[in-house]
Amino acid sequence: MSRIQSAFATLKQQGKTALIPYITAGDPHPKFTVSLMHTLVKNGADMIELGVPFSDPMADGPVIQRASERALSHKVGLTAVLDMVRAFRETDQATPIILMGYANPIEAIGAVAFADRAKSADVDGVITVDYPPEECAGFVKELRARDIDPVFLLSPTTDAKRVELIVNQASGFVYYVSLKGVTGAANLDIVEVAARVASIREQTKLPVGVGFGIRDAATAKATAAIADAVVVGSRIVLAIEASNEANLLTNVATLMTELKLAVDAA
Repeated sequence: MSRIQSAFATLKQQGKTALIPYITAGDPHPKFTVSLMHTLVKNGADMIELGVPFSDPMADGPVIQRASERALSHKVGLTAVLDMVRAFRETDQATPIILMGYANPIEAIGAVAFADRAKSADVDGVITVDYPPEECAGFVKELRARDIDPVFLLSPTTDAKRVELIVNQASGFVYYVSLKGVTGAANLDIVEVAARVASIREQTKLPVGVGFGIRDAATAKATAAIADAVVVGSRIVLAIEASNEANLLTNVATLMTELKLAVDAA
C-alpha cells in the first residue's frame, strides 16, 4: 500500500477529509521550498501537491503562472524539484508528496528515467496534466512498477465512458476539477460538484479529491463535506506572493490553520 493509499485509509477510519495544499517548487525562491513544505505539514496538510515549474502551464491560472515564472527565474526545473523532495524526506518520511506538472520535462529525460528518479527521491504520486490516459499506458506502468500512484484529472465535461477509462488507470485517488476553467477561478457550484462526485463514486472505489476554485475556508468546508480530499492551490500561492521573507512562513501557517479547521469541521 502506497503512502497515499495508507493516508486515505487512515483518514477514512477517522471520518476525516484530506487537506492537500499545493505550492510551486522554487516559489518565491528555492531556499524556501522545503521550509514551506514542513510548514504545510505542521499546520494541517495530510499530503502535499508540489508543482513542477513549467513555462506553458495550460491548466494553471494567472496566480500559479506567476509562481512558475518566479521559480523559473531561479532556474528551478525537474531535477531541482526532486532534490527538494529528497531534502524534505530527510526529516519527514510520512507525508505523501504528489508532483503536479506537464509532460514536456518528463519527455525530456524519458519516462523510465523519470520514474527511476522520482522513486529515488521518494515521490508518492504524479499528476501529469497533459498526458491523455489513452496515450500513457506505458508511463502508468513504469510508475506503478515503482509503487508511485498515477493520479488523473476528471473535469465537469468528462463523460461516463472516459471516466471509466481514467479510473481504470489511476491509483491513489482521482482529482475532480470542480469547474470549467483554470486554477483559481471563482463561482464554485457546490451542488453541481456534489452531483459529479457522487457520479464518479459510482464508477470507482478510489478516493475523490476536489480542487480548482476553493478560495477560502468556507468553500473548503463545503467541499470537504462531499469529497475525500480538498485541494487548495491558488489561495496558498497568493499568500506566498503577498508575503516577504520575514512573514512568509507565518502567513502560510495562518492560512493553513484556517483551512484545516474548516475541513475538519465539515
